Amino acid sequence: MDFRPSPAQQILISTARAFLRQHCPPELAQRLAADERGFDETLWRRMAELGWPGLLIPPELGGSGGSVLDVILLVEEMGRAGLPGPFVTSAVVATSLLLAAGSAAQQKRLLPSLAAGERVASLAIVEESGSFDLDAVALECAIPGRLRGRKLFVKDAHVADDLLVAVRVGAAASLILVPTDRPGVARLPLDAISGEKLFEVTFDGVEVRPDDRLGSSGSVREVLASALRAGALARTAEMVGGAQRVLELAVEHAKTRVQGGRPIGGYQAIQHSCADLVRDVDASRALLYAAAWKLAEGLPAEADAALAKAYAGEACLAVARRGHQILGAISYCEEHPLHLIHKRIQAASLEFGDGQLHLETVARAIGLVSEASFPPSEAMTFPPGTP
Repeated sequence: MDFRPSPAQQILISTARAFLRQHCPPELAQRLAADERGFDETLWRRMAELGWPGLLIPPELGGSGGSVLDVILLVEEMGRAGLPGPFVTSAVVATSLLLAAGSAAQQKRLLPSLAAGERVASLAIVEESGSFDLDAVALECAIPGRLRGRKLFVKDAHVADDLLVAVRVGAAASLILVPTDRPGVARLPLDAISGEKLFEVTFDGVEVRPDDRLGSSGSVREVLASALRAGALARTAEMVGGAQRVLELAVEHAKTRVQGGRPIGGYQAIQHSCADLVRDVDASRALLYAAAWKLAEGLPAEADAALAKAYAGEACLAVARRGHQILGAISYCEEHPLHLIHKRIQAASLEFGDGQLHLETVARAIGLVSEASFPPSEAMTFPPGTP
């Protein structure tokens, strides 16, 4: 394996870093985190002009036909900048589902608009159990029919034009596409420490038509698992990018903060702490790239993605905590970038499955536990964005 970025990927990384430095400074990220809407339409349009929302979409449908690895490299830069918004939910998870399970008519109608940044889509799967597993889905719906019930922790539902809703049709799990402007759809904002926008979405007799169904009931589990895996890797990339920024802030502070007549970086304790940061960031990145490469090459990557998510969830949080120790009291102030980065890493570590869920996946892959010993309904008991 050669994880060195290709020339095209190097251009993508450098372009993203320069763009985000100019258009998403820490002040903007902090303002949007505190804002009720938390979405900058101008910034989203500029991202669309660069082709980012359509990175996974084939050229014949308005995208650029990139790979999962391209997305991971881009999202890592977004995490480094603390970029808010629906990129992962819409351009990664929802787009992956539409590409894998959408009918030709659904793809032709939606994907060009998603690629152009004119539409946003989000996934609505989590219910009271807090699990992303289809076995935990209890919301029932007839097709055609009327949808009644609710979904929790739906990210960026307030700016989404479409929701991909996991339901049960009889005994089988299914996915339906519900435009948010249909009568009966209501969105209630939920508080989250990360500043990300999470919603409870209620459906009060929402009309569901035959052409709203996404894929066949027999293929839903595999399709959804693949999309959630891509989402988990994207959130891992956000954590790695955020941890890289924490490392940079800590090293810069260690070089410039003078105490006892010399920079604190001259003290061995600070040097060792910064070395710990490098170890955790580089190890998290290596596992992330290995999993993304396998996924992009069409190789089995379930255990690799789970290992990357579980390891980064702990390691990147350790980086944030150690960063606070190095920078001191200023880093706990809301005005300091580390304050928001830490909370974003915390939220990302829980979305698309927490460490417990992913470690069980790794354990099953190496034959230590059976499927029956870890019921899927017990997976991920903590909603994304909670402390």
